[in-house]
Amino acid sequence: MSTVSLLIERLQKHFPEQQIEISFGEVTLTLTPQTLKSIANTLHTHPDFAFEALQDVCGVDYLDYGLSEWIAEKATGKGFERAALRDKKINILERQGPRFAVVYHLLSLTHNWRLRIMILLDEPLMVPSVVDIWPSANWFEREAFDLFGILFEDHPDLRRILTDYGFIGHPFRKDFPLSGYVEVRYDATSGKVVYDPVDIVPRTLVPKMIRRDQRYADDDSARGAS
Repeated sequence: MSTVSLLIERLQKHFPEQQIEISFGEVTLTLTPQTLKSIANTLHTHPDFAFEALQDVCGVDYLDYGLSEWIAEKATGKGFERAALRDKKINILERQGPRFAVVYHLLSLTHNWRLRIMILLDEPLMVPSVVDIWPSANWFEREAFDLFGILFEDHPDLRRILTDYGFIGHPFRKDFPLSGYVEVRYDATSGKVVYDPVDIVPRTLVPKMIRRDQRYADDDSARGAS
């Protein structure tokens, strides 16, 4: 029996009511915020699993998942299109369900296998902290809070970790503007750093497909002629 099959068999034995699947070659266990702590504790301490290491915790925003503003249907030699075709959005991948997710990646050094845990979330974005089970979750959870606005209940120090102290919003959410809301500059008159509204006009540069580079076609023809 392969290690993946053995892991799935043990997961089904211990957690028969939970959704288990294989995606991109990795076993994924889908949980709810209510079941996270008890199952995470079992995964960490039970010898059938022995997931000693938490390697990552991250947020996911599925807003407009699968929507494309441009699909190149034929080759072009003109480089970049200067504006997105916003009136012709195409849904490449169909998806239904909550907008947000929290994803955990676990590693068992004892059994040499990996497990992905996924929790799908709608508002309110709150899940229990697993810092008391895996201390490495501390900064990972702070990062997910900072960038996605996901709250981790009972986290010992849930503060922003990457953005500024006065930052407003969560920059990895898909509805957060690429240029942000404010820009920082030093004001010589007041002698301090100030925040000003961003005056950048958003536009999208969408690369087209260039299947063959024609820049040297004339040179090649000249060589053939000679």
